[in-house]
Amino acid sequence: MTRRVLFYVQHLLGIGHVKRAEILAGAMQEAGLEVTVALGGTPLPEAPFRGVSTVQLPVAAIANADFSTLLGAEGRPVDDAWKANRTAALLRLYQWVDPDVLLVELFPFGRRQFRFELLPLLDVARRSNRRVACSVRDILVAAKKPGQDAETADLVRRHFDAVLVHGDPAVIPFEATFGEAARISDLIRYTGYVTGPLTDAEARGGHGEVLVSAGGGAVGGSLLVTAMKARVLTPLADRTWRFLAGPNCPDEVFARVSALAGAGMIVERFRDDFRGRLRVAALSISQGGYNSTVDVLCANVPAVLVPYETKGETEQRLRAEVLARRGLVSVVPAAELSPARLAAGIADALASPSRAPRDIDFAGAATTAAMVGELAGRRKRW
Repeated sequence: MTRRVLFYVQHLLGIGHVKRAEILAGAMQEAGLEVTVALGGTPLPEAPFRGVSTVQLPVAAIANADFSTLLGAEGRPVDDAWKANRTAALLRLYQWVDPDVLLVELFPFGRRQFRFELLPLLDVARRSNRRVACSVRDILVAAKKPGQDAETADLVRRHFDAVLVHGDPAVIPFEATFGEAARISDLIRYTGYVTGPLTDAEARGGHGEVLVSAGGGAVGGSLLVTAMKARVLTPLADRTWRFLAGPNCPDEVFARVSALAGAGMIVERFRDDFRGRLRVAALSISQGGYNSTVDVLCANVPAVLVPYETKGETEQRLRAEVLARRGLVSVVPAAELSPARLAAGIADALASPSRAPRDIDFAGAATTAAMVGELAGRRKRW
């Protein structure tokens, strides 16, 4: 009997969450599970979820990077009627799928703005005696309010059967960023880091290039411009430098970066073969998001991370610093970013011996599929 999974995914600012969800959904589908993904953010052509059923909920976005104001598809702040409509749509989808496992991305460790629909959904799952799991990355953003971690642990104990942490405890244990981890330790399952399969087509082209990438692109403009200015200060000034601005890069920023590009510089928004090109690149310069960093580590390419940091956004800086201590990357703090400082970081990365991180678990996609399969009633053990 085919087991069914309903996977709730809501992205807001970047595209990392939905790209990781795409890989996980594909792995579950390949493992024989029937997966339906409920997507709550703006549709992304860069994450097509091939071979997996997706259902688009009424679109929710954010007005600014502090995540304080939710917007509907028309760009207006959402109201109670919008919330009631989206909750009803989500509950109808749940009844239609009738899943064996409800998999919720990030909540209750994040996406707290969506508790208006997620708490009713979790209540329905419990009343229908279904298994519930949370899919969460290796590092959490620091809690913004006193008692928030305790409240999160309460929600986990009340509603969830498992917390699938997409990381490796030998690199960063979950308790490093979640103060109440001991209260839910019996539910935490480490999957390893999630990365997709590398196809033959992705391994062609880009030999010896410098890849400068800004993730989703919503906040990476200054990194791209600074890297352009730093090029002449590096021993790689004669190489082709490829700048990937990201699908969410504002049009005016993309135009400005494109206008600054000189000979030997290529500016693009997105490439399907990014991971393959990393493997044959001379150097990677990127922010410190989950997906980009995992791709860099798997590629074993000299790398400079410039982690995204704003007030309260601690995730990327912590990940970068942990990896730098292992000698796997060079780090340039965003507050120190300048052409000269970036050039120094590049020199440091190129001078470090290449070290493949063989002791880090990158089997997160397959392991997650096995864990969800067991939750759904399969006999395979993780």
